[in-house]
Amino acid sequence: MGVRELKTNIYSVGAVDWDRRLFDELIPLPDGTSYNSYLIKGSEKTALIDTVNPTMMDVLVKNVEELGTEDIDYVIANHAEQDHSGSLPRILDLYPSAKVVCTPKCKDLLMDLLLIPEDKFITVADGKTLSLGNKTLEFIHAPWVHWPETMLTYLREDGVIFTCDFLGSHLATSDLFVTDEATVYEAAKRYYAEIMMPFRITIRKNLQKIKELAIDTIVPSHGPAYDKPDFILNAYKDWASDEVKNEVVIPYISMHGSTKKMVDYFAEALIERGITVKQFNLSEPDIGKLAMALVDTATVVIGSPTVLVGPHPKVVYAACLANALRPKLRFVSIIGSYGWGSRMVEQLSGLMPNLKVEILEPVVIKGVPKEEDFKALDMLADEIRDKHKAQGIISEQEK
Repeated sequence: MGVRELKTNIYSVGAVDWDRRLFDELIPLPDGTSYNSYLIKGSEKTALIDTVNPTMMDVLVKNVEELGTEDIDYVIANHAEQDHSGSLPRILDLYPSAKVVCTPKCKDLLMDLLLIPEDKFITVADGKTLSLGNKTLEFIHAPWVHWPETMLTYLREDGVIFTCDFLGSHLATSDLFVTDEATVYEAAKRYYAEIMMPFRITIRKNLQKIKELAIDTIVPSHGPAYDKPDFILNAYKDWASDEVKNEVVIPYISMHGSTKKMVDYFAEALIERGITVKQFNLSEPDIGKLAMALVDTATVVIGSPTVLVGPHPKVVYAACLANALRPKLRFVSIIGSYGWGSRMVEQLSGLMPNLKVEILEPVVIKGVPKEEDFKALDMLADEIRDKHKAQGIISEQEK
């Protein structure tokens, strides 16, 4: 993608990665991603906001050169992760007088990760400003969205805030700004679920921190820019809140059909009680979709057969994921079957210590489900309905 002007003398010089399908060897990227970088030409100084993933280094260099850039005075490193910082060494080679502007913690990380010499850095405190002449950059420390060294950069005169990973979306698009809100909402929610959800309390604090700024445009380092800032700000307020929906997410796997029969029956029982069900077969999961479902749900019920007295390995993975993402859910339970013996409940419970939830009585049966087992599933569905009502999760209309 070539150079495009975001606002007067603010140029998009980053890269779109249409083909990338996995991030950190973990996170699915069904729609690719972008590595956004911006060149700001002030009346006296020039600053580059972030760089790009090393695989796209040549695109960044070409775009910067296309603008006829003779010198770069500052490279603003909002975040040390290599998809944003990885091309820094090349930029510093091409523009040897440039200084890297970042937080003190970011400096330490960049020295460790990229071996950048200490004399190349200018560290900035929270609220510190830097003049480019007719443009002023203000630096806002925003630790734990999602690394400890992250900062945001606010361009005062233009009302543009460069938020790096915060408020972003993994979405390869030729659009500089959001044009299809439904598509971007889906991508941004997936991004929040997979990356930001463990830090939702900190996110709420950082949303408050930028609340009083006059923001015209939000520019993350992944995905399109938001020229209607309330679109993404309101979405984050909702996702990071304590509010949950009248939903039950059921991640499950079944080896010989017994657990599948239980899950199917249980899902219908919940639906009959006015509860929305989201069911995920873990044999071929889209982990991103499961993570998205965890953002809002009130309850998770894990379905698993027993493998050598413990849970199925793919269920273990899902439980570890939920524990790492720390969703705001209220209740957890377990259903499944075993052949000769099971310690599945104890093992799964031990895998989710981060979840501040109430554990509802599991339904773990021997062999295929029988009449009394289906009755136990009905009782669990009743309990979930009653718990949702007691906490005001089920609305008056749903009751």
